[in-house]
Amino acid sequence: MHDLKKLIREVPDFPKTGILFYDITTLLKDAAGLRGVIDGLKSHYAGAGVDVVLGIEARGFIFAPALAYALGAGFVPVRKPKKLPAPCLSKTYDLEYGTDTLEVHRDAVFAGCRALIVDDLLATGGTARAVASMVEELGGIVVGLGFVVELTFLAGRSKLGGHDVFSLMQYDQ
Repeated sequence: MHDLKKLIREVPDFPKTGILFYDITTLLKDAAGLRGVIDGLKSHYAGAGVDVVLGIEARGFIFAPALAYALGAGFVPVRKPKKLPAPCLSKTYDLEYGTDTLEVHRDAVFAGCRALIVDDLLATGGTARAVASMVEELGGIVVGLGFVVELTFLAGRSKLGGHDVFSLMQYDQ
């Protein structure tokens, strides 16, 4: 399999001093790398009976529609407030330094709907946990949470207990 980690650019001191940023834009521009991401996620979730793939704004939008297509599922955008036109369910959640809010259309997930949540990065887990709780509040079933990159040292996976959590690449520091 294509070595995906080699395609990710590491940018020190971004967005602030002491942070090592894993830039996936270099992975995205590589055709085999992008294909490897979609194929890797598809391989893990094939056969899971996914009805919809939820992509979290903004970088989840890159992977979720392609994965939805590959799985024969629909795509549901999860957006920042006031970006979706129909009635929405909103969830405010804690960040390391404050709070954030996400929204999903109330009719995007139905009772019994099998939902896969996808984002580029699993860090502290707060964002993914908020989206999973929205799916469940709407009556859906979270069949998994898929990520391209996981920062294992931030222990985000521990906030997603009870769900299948899959990441293609892990960084320990």
